[in-house]
Order: sequence, then structure tokens, then C-alpha cells
Amino acid sequence: MTTTLFQPYPLNTSLTLNNKLLMAPLTRCMADDNLVPTQQIVDYYARRAEAGLIISEATIIRPDGQGYPNTPGLFSAEQIAGWKKVTSAVHENGGKIFAQLWHTGRVAHPHFFGGGDVLSASAVAVEGTVPRMRELEYQTPKAATKEDIDSLVHDYAQAAANAIEAGFDGVEIHGANGYLIDQFLHHDSNRREDEYGQTPENMSRFALEVLDAVVASIGADRTAIRLSPGAYFNMAGDKRDRDVFDYLLPEIAKRDIAFVHAGIFDDSMEFDYLDGTVSSYLRKVYPKTLVGVGSYTAESGAQAIESNKFDLLAIGRPFIANPDYVAKVRNQQPLVEYNDAMLAELI
Repeated sequence: MTTTLFQPYPLNTSLTLNNKLLMAPLTRCMADDNLVPTQQIVDYYARRAEAGLIISEATIIRPDGQGYPNTPGLFSAEQIAGWKKVTSAVHENGGKIFAQLWHTGRVAHPHFFGGGDVLSASAVAVEGTVPRMRELEYQTPKAATKEDIDSLVHDYAQAAANAIEAGFDGVEIHGANGYLIDQFLHHDSNRREDEYGQTPENMSRFALEVLDAVVASIGADRTAIRLSPGAYFNMAGDKRDRDVFDYLLPEIAKRDIAFVHAGIFDDSMEFDYLDGTVSSYLRKVYPKTLVGVGSYTAESGAQAIESNKFDLLAIGRPFIANPDYVAKVRNQQPLVEYNDAMLAELI
């Protein structure tokens, strides 16, 4: 039974969700050449507004954060205007939507921003090529200087302000899945010896600086973060990573933000240094609103919520295949099965 999914959920005194089903962020590469959302994107999100909360596709905070073609931005007036059309359509259909703020870090590529440095925690490259543009090989990044870090923190905060100007109900900081913030949180990618490396407190510093700047910009009630305590994507695991997240998550709890969202493709994956799955680890160390994700069905997700494994369920690919996913689950109708061919069009 999925009854629990259709109960309202108060995130805080500012925001109450109509149900516990979230649309997970799904990169679609459908912005125009100026990284502005198109009418197709407006229609795409409007059709999915019955979700308790839509978390937008990852949206870059500044040009050097781009690592994939035609991913939308939130740093120009034209992009803000484009997103206003999206948020207005979602709100007209009764929905709520957060912008996911993104910098890809060492998986960015100069091809997209006209040359210059790729930034990361350390000068440690990831092997491989850019998805959808396999002729582009990843570059060895520059270890961000203190000046670079200060600039990045400022630009995350500005992107959050831009999101509110564009009509978003809040933002989710993308601190997961091997991208820039996550690169500071794992020993595989963070080899620094300054105040941003080596110890859990230092390795958490950048994430907390970004979080605090965003909270100062738009409020804790409209701020969330996605995290990957288990290294699994463009990242090798290290048992010392556990200590970083053991420090970071209680610090985040003190900020009283809207929620923490697990970053994992499949939550059945277990990590020895986390003593199990990402969601079970997060529940042990983070006492507030937690969003679970990772190959759950509505039924298994509802069971997980009822078992107190997390509070809200984010659904990804089934929302691509089924714009009316929420209605179908509520009415116990069969779902269209997702396939990769669906990525080529916006249903």
C-alpha cells in the first residue's frame, strides 16, 4: 500500500508539500545554446507538477561549472527569465519546485566555457570523456585557491538569490555524485594540505561555507542539500570518508535546513565504511528531514517511509516515462516502463 505517500508533509513553517513523492533531479540537456530553458522544458515540468516537490535538473551556477552540453544555468538575466516561465507553469498547476544548484568541478570541460581552468579540490583528474560528447577528454583540474573558493561561495549564494527571483520555492545545493562540493568531501579527490583538506572539519569547510552563504541569501527554510556519503560515481571510496560525514551531517543539522537528500543511484548498494546503505547511514547520523532515493518503487519507498528509513521519497526515471506518475500510483494504474530512448525527447 502507498497511502502514506499521499499525506501532506510540512518541511517547515514556510513550506508544506502536498504529498511525499518528489521528482528527483534528472539531467536532460535540453536548454538552448545560451543555457536558457526552452518551452519544451516549461511543458515538461508543468506536466509533473502533481509531485509533492519537483527538484529541477542540475543547474549550473556559473559558466566554468558546465560539464555536459545544453545544461541550463542560473547566472544570466536571460536564464532567470526562462526559469520564470517554468516556475510559473508549475505553480499554476499546483506544484512546488526547487532549483538544484550545480558546479561539476573536475568533470567540467573548457570546451563549454571558452577555455580556462577546470577547478576542483585538488589537481587530480578523473579518467574518461564527457557524456554525449565522447571526443572531449577530462582535463587535470587546478586546485582551487582561497580566492577561487571565495568566488565560488559567492556565486552559489548569488545563484540561490537568482532562483528565488526566478520563482523557485527554494534550492537544493548539489553536494553529491562526484561533483565539485563532493570532491572536497572525499579523500580520493581532496589531497589538500591547507584549511580545506586532511581533517573532517577542514574537508567539510567548503560545503558548510556554501551552505551558510545560501542560507544567508534565501533562508534555511528554502535551502536543502544533496550528499553522497558513499563514493560511487567518478570517485573511489576511502574508509576515512566516514569521519568527514560524521562531522558534516551534525553540523548541517544545526542549520535547520529544509532537508538532506541522499545521492545514490541504487540504495541497495552497501558501503563497508558506512556499515550498510547510504540511507541507513544518513538516518543514523542526521535526525531531521531525509529524502531517500535510489531504485525504489512507490511501494518499496512507502514501506521504507513507514519503517522510518527516511521521510520523503524521490523518484527519478519513472517520472521521465510517466508525466502523470503521481496520479498513476494513487489510482494503482500500471506504469510505462522507462527506457533510454526516452532521453532523446521531452515527454
